[in-house]
Amino acid sequence: MCGIAGFVHLREGAFESAEPSLAAMGRLLAHRGPDDSGQWVAPGASAGLAHRRLSIIDLSPSGAQPMRAPNDTVVVLNGEIYNYLELRDLLGSQWSFRSQSDTETVLAAYDRFGDDCFSHLRGMFAFALWDQKKRRLVCARDRFGIKPFYYAQVGDLFFFASEPKALLPFMPAIETDPDAMAEYLTFNYVIGEATMFKGIRQLLPGHALVVEDGEVRTRRYWDVNYEVDWDSPPEHFQERLVELVDDSIQVHLRSDVPVGSYVSGGIDSSLMAILASRHDDSNREAFHGRFLEYPGYDESRFAEMAVESSGGSLNVLDLTHEDFAKHLRDVIYHLDYPVAGPGSFPQFMVSKMAAEKVKVVLGGQGGDEIFGGYARYLLAYFEQCIRAAIDGTYKNGNFVVTLESIVPNLGILREYKPMMREFWRDGLFSPLEERYFRLVDRSTDMESEIDWSELDKGRVYDSFREIFLNRANVRKGAYFDHMTHFDFKTLLPALLHVEDRMSMAHGLESRVPLLDHPIVEFLATAPADVKFAGGNMKHLLKNAYRDVLPEGIVNRRDKMGFPVPLKEWCGDELRDMILDVFQGMKQRNRPYIQPEAVLQNFESAGRFSRKVWGLLSLEIWHQTFHDKAAEFRSMPDRETVMKPKENDT
Repeated sequence: MCGIAGFVHLREGAFESAEPSLAAMGRLLAHRGPDDSGQWVAPGASAGLAHRRLSIIDLSPSGAQPMRAPNDTVVVLNGEIYNYLELRDLLGSQWSFRSQSDTETVLAAYDRFGDDCFSHLRGMFAFALWDQKKRRLVCARDRFGIKPFYYAQVGDLFFFASEPKALLPFMPAIETDPDAMAEYLTFNYVIGEATMFKGIRQLLPGHALVVEDGEVRTRRYWDVNYEVDWDSPPEHFQERLVELVDDSIQVHLRSDVPVGSYVSGGIDSSLMAILASRHDDSNREAFHGRFLEYPGYDESRFAEMAVESSGGSLNVLDLTHEDFAKHLRDVIYHLDYPVAGPGSFPQFMVSKMAAEKVKVVLGGQGGDEIFGGYARYLLAYFEQCIRAAIDGTYKNGNFVVTLESIVPNLGILREYKPMMREFWRDGLFSPLEERYFRLVDRSTDMESEIDWSELDKGRVYDSFREIFLNRANVRKGAYFDHMTHFDFKTLLPALLHVEDRMSMAHGLESRVPLLDHPIVEFLATAPADVKFAGGNMKHLLKNAYRDVLPEGIVNRRDKMGFPVPLKEWCGDELRDMILDVFQGMKQRNRPYIQPEAVLQNFESAGRFSRKVWGLLSLEIWHQTFHDKAAEFRSMPDRETVMKPKENDT
């Protein structure tokens, strides 16, 4: 796990500021790799690579980057290639390995397979490889977007980095992208290639990028296809799932340093911690955050169940409103732009605690998207049950279930009646994409706070619809698969963004074994009634591991994600602080925001509304980056790195 950055001159000219620019990018990424640093400049300064190293595999100097090969290729890698041992066996007859590092297998795979090397890599990665002979830069991002990759073209120069902040010194101005802003205000995350910084783009998951002959080209090299296996019995899917997860755990534990686990108290993270402990006695440190100020947000008893089953040691961090006030600016600085929800704060704090004991942690990210763990899936599944009962079409699309079988599980929706009213606001059986958009649209309670006349909400819906109705991947009648597919393509990368930034802020590597492409590809063949039988969320995963997971975790119906008592804090301990931030928004006249409405309405947000978080983090983002644009532009000429000051909020 590391930080990478670099440049290419698109006209093959010399970049006179190559070395200080690479050094500046490296300094802005230093938190990602505190163990070592390096940079390399091509002959004639037409290209350059920078690297910050977090040593996990091959701790010796032979694993240092940028890594050069005798065939005039140079690579910088962020992440882990989990099948590096198998690749060494496969490629060793034609490549003389000089290190034990997984990074070198990227060089060897490119030498053997060229641009097809991506499909041979199993892991989480973002890398850039410079081919001096062909004078081309080849880059790729892993299939799910676990590791980040950002880029920008400024005049004749192409820049890339693991985080947008490392590109800001080279941007002519720090401005907000209006299309990305509209997506953020709608979903709390951006769903396409654009980022909140105008001119900076992200390489999408499962995509490769090539800079050659003055052009920048991207292409998709992997996708998930929902080709349903109707013939195999449920037992087949359970047995095969156990085999695949066991294999994934084994390769995700490959490390030359100890491995710990995040344990939230839910099924996914608990399972990862328990299975990891069964593979190796040294993998038993677990980490959890709780809010004792408000007991309704305390899930530590479930984390204790999981750790007791693993025979491990639970490290618990008590989080307070003082922690939130002290570290909010740190969180936004490391996120680079506001994304997802307030759960990034406890994740930042728990990662900080974990980094004091281990350098690698396992997490359960991805389980909700691939196994069906969100309550909104049950709504559409219930509707399809009703429709099938009326029409007599129990095998319409990816769907085999009876109305009677789903009724016992509807109790889980008791707390989601507002969601149900919104989903069926215009009646049953209208186009699914319209109703699902209403479920995931977070902007419905911000009509007065946002100046929508300046933003294109119609374009946001069109982009949503294009992804949601992807007929190439998902069958037309498969309600459940359409919803999970959209979340897999958009929400999951946003959550992985948080996973990456909050761990790497402390030089901690976070691994997500459920997001192993053999697992995901296999689950795409499982019928909805196998994954979601009778409306029982995560049915397949629960049944496969019922003898492994504690009964209290398997049967709980109150999992909240990573809840934060922000609503309570807003009305009490943090009220003055938040009002001060919103007053600053008013004084600076931020684009697209109606500050008077923000000040008037922020206390009226519902308990689980993300309105306050969305607007609060947006203003902190403006203060952290936009208001300090001049400082970022001067960075290549300075030796210091800007960081938010404690208690600056």
